Amino acid sequence: MTTTSDRSDVDPSSIDLLDRDRFTSGIPHEWFTYLRAHDPVHLHPEPDGPGFWVITKHADVVACNRDAGTFSSEAANGGVIALEERATTQSEAENAGGRLMLQMDPPDHTRYRRLVNRGFTPRMIEKMTEHIRELTSAILDRVLPAGECDFVVDVAAELPLEVIAELIGVPIEDRHKIFEWSNKMIGSDDPEYRVSEEEMFEAQVSMFMYAQQLAEQRRAQPDDDIITALLSAEIDGESLSDMDFNLFFLLLSVAGNETTRNAISHGMNAFLEHPDQWDLLRSDPERHITTATEEILRWASPVLYFRRNAMADFELRGRTIRAGDKISMWYISANRDEEVWADPFTFDITRDPNPHIAFGGGGPHFCLGAQLARMEIHVLFEELARRVPHPEALGAPDRLRSNFIGGIKHLPVRFDTT
Repeated sequence: MTTTSDRSDVDPSSIDLLDRDRFTSGIPHEWFTYLRAHDPVHLHPEPDGPGFWVITKHADVVACNRDAGTFSSEAANGGVIALEERATTQSEAENAGGRLMLQMDPPDHTRYRRLVNRGFTPRMIEKMTEHIRELTSAILDRVLPAGECDFVVDVAAELPLEVIAELIGVPIEDRHKIFEWSNKMIGSDDPEYRVSEEEMFEAQVSMFMYAQQLAEQRRAQPDDDIITALLSAEIDGESLSDMDFNLFFLLLSVAGNETTRNAISHGMNAFLEHPDQWDLLRSDPERHITTATEEILRWASPVLYFRRNAMADFELRGRTIRAGDKISMWYISANRDEEVWADPFTFDITRDPNPHIAFGGGGPHFCLGAQLARMEIHVLFEELARRVPHPEALGAPDRLRSNFIGGIKHLPVRFDTT
């Protein structure tokens, strides 16, 4: 693993962040380390387009992330994930008048964010803490007696699925529908999850139809949950339209499932590779779990980047980003910045302070579910540390073929509970 900021042995012409296959063997940290040291504002070519800027330093990612006036989500042709240029097409959601919050700029984004924040009040999240611990205990009660499992499928995926299912009113028996729809929409570049564009569209439609049914049920029978809060919220006399609600349901389902699942998976893999840190956590879980949670998030950085489009010329480290240019803000690189952490490639659960930007570098698009994700990671690893003395890897992690989500699909683990 790269441990130095000086990677003069990297051929800059070999850096290809569009090569999804490269990510199946792990994050290409040597590329990002080289770029931070030698070309922190890097113009990356693309086969059939003008190229895109790669922003790799922590301070720069934070600055760009917070400057929604200069760097627009709404102007990103193809969306905030698409690095490569593509023809503009209108989705069914856009035709129906709906827009995804991820692809809005203030002031529209601010208004929508104020609406959906009604479902993420501290009271809403806090009242879930003990129930999340109950869900976690039930999952571990099912898994641990077997002695081994696929940690991703049986644990890391299961907890966020159950939490999100309850949060958005999905019956527990339907939770795997969310899992399957999410994989089809996010993991479509991976051979295991690859589907046609038609199947991706069908997954989106299925999720919209499901969301609409839930909305109709809550309108008829309101409850003390996030769905009712969202449907009844109003800002300046406006409430969420049906399509807006469906899009938010999709965003919450995918983001709340995929990202937390992968943070937990990377956390377990980090402990397997650094057993001394597991021993330290086990020695006093209550003392170390808070800083351990933050280090897991820094280490994992499951959303690798987001894209924006420049709305005006912008100078950054001597480079001129022109109006209309695409930029990509690489959180996975920023969270290994040698100017912020003296030893960024050391997994250290006592690290404090830990100013990681796994949830984004602030600004309007800071992750809405950050506290919920923290809580799930906190509770799961605290409970695991109390029950499992010596977890052991039974094989290498099977990584997702994606340059957007730093995903682990499978992680075989043996649990010694004696």
